[in-house]
Amino acid sequence: MRKSWKKGLAVLTMAATATASLAGCGGGGSASTTAAPETTAAQTEAAAGQTTAAAQTEAAAPAGETTYPLTNGGKLTYWLQLNSNVSANFTNLGDTELGKQWQEQTGVQIEFQHPAAGQEKEQFNLIVADGNLPDIMEYGWVNSYPGGPEKAIRDGVIISLNDVFEQYCPNITKYLAEHPDIDKSIKTDDGNYFAFPFIRGEEKLRVTVGAFLRKDWLDELGLEVPTTVDEWHTVLTAFKEQKGAESPFCFDWANFKDKNLIAYAYETSYTYYVGEDGKVHYGPVEDNFKKYLETMHQWYSEGLIDKDIATLNGDQVTAKMTTDKAGASIGWAASRMQVFMTTAQKTNPDYLLVPTPYPTLEKGDTPTWGYIENAFPDVGAAITTSCKDVETAAKFLDYAYGEAGHNLMNFGIEGVSYEMKDGVPTYTDLILNNPDGWPLAHSLAKYIRANYNGPFVQDGYYIEQYLQLPTVKECPSTWTVPGADKYVLPNVTALQEESKELATLNNEISTYVDEMVLKFIFGTESLDNWDNYVNTVNNMNLARALEIQNSALDRYNAR
Repeated sequence: MRKSWKKGLAVLTMAATATASLAGCGGGGSASTTAAPETTAAQTEAAAGQTTAAAQTEAAAPAGETTYPLTNGGKLTYWLQLNSNVSANFTNLGDTELGKQWQEQTGVQIEFQHPAAGQEKEQFNLIVADGNLPDIMEYGWVNSYPGGPEKAIRDGVIISLNDVFEQYCPNITKYLAEHPDIDKSIKTDDGNYFAFPFIRGEEKLRVTVGAFLRKDWLDELGLEVPTTVDEWHTVLTAFKEQKGAESPFCFDWANFKDKNLIAYAYETSYTYYVGEDGKVHYGPVEDNFKKYLETMHQWYSEGLIDKDIATLNGDQVTAKMTTDKAGASIGWAASRMQVFMTTAQKTNPDYLLVPTPYPTLEKGDTPTWGYIENAFPDVGAAITTSCKDVETAAKFLDYAYGEAGHNLMNFGIEGVSYEMKDGVPTYTDLILNNPDGWPLAHSLAKYIRANYNGPFVQDGYYIEQYLQLPTVKECPSTWTVPGADKYVLPNVTALQEESKELATLNNEISTYVDEMVLKFIFGTESLDNWDNYVNTVNNMNLARALEIQNSALDRYNAR
């Protein structure tokens, strides 16, 4: 039987030395916590069908190897944001079937601690300032911690994991040895591993956002899916004039301003990017960005872009896209495009959306730019300096990079949320047709973490099933631009003494750029003043910001 993760992850063996008695960990608390119930061997055995076959195999491993569930696994505290797909039905990850199984299969009791929604950064800072830390903290250590993960280690917040990986973590160690690009991503410039990372295991998992439009309208109007900027203009104009769409092109700027397909057509970026010369550049001050803004301003002035684009939220976009007020949008394949279709088709069975390829300026050209995420999108679970039992914490987290843990994180419980069919883990009807009428994202989140993130390797079989409708399944291949990832700035970190300076520069620059970009699009600021705008950004010491970023990229490349 072919195991699910062989597509993107080699089968890993459990080879760490087992320990006899493990002490419990201590740590501070925060909002929304729950203690895991005591789990005895009898209770575990009684939960028929709740333990995967793979986990049972590991539990019977020969003496001298790490076995799960761990003997006397103890108790840990684990701080992390509660994803909205989970919070729709649960107040704590420990109440989900995933949370219960994670503890049962590892033999470690977890007190999950969740900050209040929207207050993650504030509560993180309060906990760090207090110094009484949970054992494990899941966070964006590269971009969200001032100074990055090396600073967090030097500040005494988290520990270096080099020795920990070597002693207790055969699964993540083997994976990193086989994937040197990922290995480089979760090290600091000083060579310290800092977290158990979330990894998108296949390229198609990195291509989750793009543009889509009404194919039923195209067919009615005798138009083809646009492949150039000019064809996009023709299509949007037809949507407005012939279909009466009040907002032909509608998306929430706050979420997708840096993922706009029209910008990529001009080979530019809303933020920092790596140029053909291998150096870091800043798109919003370059001539190509001006050309992009000229197009956006023209379309806005012609009523082709939603007039309220600056303030739209997701619910408003959904309402317009499902009621014939809009015909094209930018968004996620599953939680936007698929949701729009399933909602609209309840009243209009002819409603059909299709993904669109990244456009070019000239017909027949091949796109060179497109949106693609980093394989390691800066989400990682770190062990804090407050943890009194690092070994247990490490083995608990390493479990997710082994075969049984990988299947749990991506597919849940064999025989309950998934079954193996022809060697492929296949979600059951319990997930795909939830008896309580939950949306698919919420149904999945009860059993898995693959539809958000966490310390594990995301599996390609997950996305193949999450994208259910035929045209939605086409999104990854339609939106993929070969070679586009070379322009993506990896998760570099500034030196400790430079990090505060860079943060201040970036905050000042991005605030001004955000304001001016919308003014240029709306026409409240003429693009005749472009040179003044560029000079203002340069006077905010953009050159220094680029110097710091380029030095950080050089160090990253040298890791």
